Amino acid sequence: MSDFPFTDLTRLEHRDDLPAACDTVIIGGGIIGVMTAYYLACQGQRVVVCEKGRIAGEQSSRNWGWVRQQGRHPAELSIMVEAHRLWRELTDLMSEDIGYRTTGILYMAADDEEMATFERWLPHARDAGVDSRLLSRDEVMTMLPGARGDWAGGLHTPSDGRAEPWFAVPALARLAKQAGATLRESCAVRALDVQSGAVTGVFTEHGRVGCQQVVLAAGAWSSLFVRNHGVRLPQLSVLGSVMATEALELPFTGGAADPDLAFRTRLDGGATVAHGFHHDFFIGPDAFRHLRQFGGQVRGGLKSTHLRLKAPAGYPDAWGTPRRWRPTDVSPFERLRVLNPQPNRRTLDTALERFADTWPTRERPGIRKAWAGMIDTLPDELPVIDRVPDLDGLILATGMSGHGFGIGPGFGRVLADLVLGRPVGHDLNAFRYERFFDGTRLEPGLAF
Repeated sequence: MSDFPFTDLTRLEHRDDLPAACDTVIIGGGIIGVMTAYYLACQGQRVVVCEKGRIAGEQSSRNWGWVRQQGRHPAELSIMVEAHRLWRELTDLMSEDIGYRTTGILYMAADDEEMATFERWLPHARDAGVDSRLLSRDEVMTMLPGARGDWAGGLHTPSDGRAEPWFAVPALARLAKQAGATLRESCAVRALDVQSGAVTGVFTEHGRVGCQQVVLAAGAWSSLFVRNHGVRLPQLSVLGSVMATEALELPFTGGAADPDLAFRTRLDGGATVAHGFHHDFFIGPDAFRHLRQFGGQVRGGLKSTHLRLKAPAGYPDAWGTPRRWRPTDVSPFERLRVLNPQPNRRTLDTALERFADTWPTRERPGIRKAWAGMIDTLPDELPVIDRVPDLDGLILATGMSGHGFGIGPGFGRVLADLVLGRPVGHDLNAFRYERFFDGTRLEPGLAF
């Protein structure tokens, strides 16, 4: 197995000089950050993306590569429908193949209870104009000829698709640069420059950049960053393990999943495979700090979560990671440029066994790569897309909870209009910051 293509040793691609001032600074070079930069640059904004490590170095390159409307929380559906359209538009603008294909996504239900969940979600899909439909067990088996599984039925969305995260996000960053955005890798933002309760700039490891607004799209690092400014954000992260197989032929070329297995066909002819929705969780200070707010996730995820006593040194919620520092200090973001966790080999072995059991007539595939990523999540598994009330000029764009890749262009366009003070075209009430503190019930909703 070869190494993951994005680490702190990966060659720097973006070394733009930092200006003394700009309109907006974006902290984080994942898909949310680069898409926001793209749509701002298209509107003539002077925008700078500061990435502490490498563009797409963390979760934006480590996800499954699904571009899905299926199973989305109803609050996200209209934005995801827009994101689908934007994926097609963006693909047409690029000369390189990012692997975007409309191949459909299929969920297989383990039992009648899961089928009932699919059925409850279906009216939301119809209201949003999404072509999802329920499948009987026989229809699932017809769609997966040669597969073996005791499924009760399924849910299929033909218009859903896939793209290659390793190619797509770097290509989208180049598109943002072509539109006029400034991109700088290996450039950690240490702190905000705040005067009289308002953002006036950022302090980076390479100097100060003046700006009127900052979009924080730092993924698993976001809570640590704002905590240094006295802003509370109940964010935790889980580790997801993934692998890519050698080339093999599958009868279904889209993405498919049940509770114990997820797979999709890759552009290189192999498959991306994971052990369904199983994760690892590192217990750290924030786990205790936010335990009450994460009660719903704890109750619902114990069977699929492997608890670990502590995170590796330098991780955002590791016991020894500093929670306070000055703009002149070397920050935690410089001490660990790229979160590159080791995958859980036992989880991947189980996934590979499950994959082989599902396709018994095919040879057990060889593994080309195996990797892991840290998935940032919030108590209700919805992101926060909002201004911080007591810190004028700071916009939070974090907590994508493992489904930011597909919706990235949609949220990027929304965030650009939020920065510009324009109508965003969608109801953002479910993503407001104050929901964590105003008594709103913070439970994962109808999403899967």
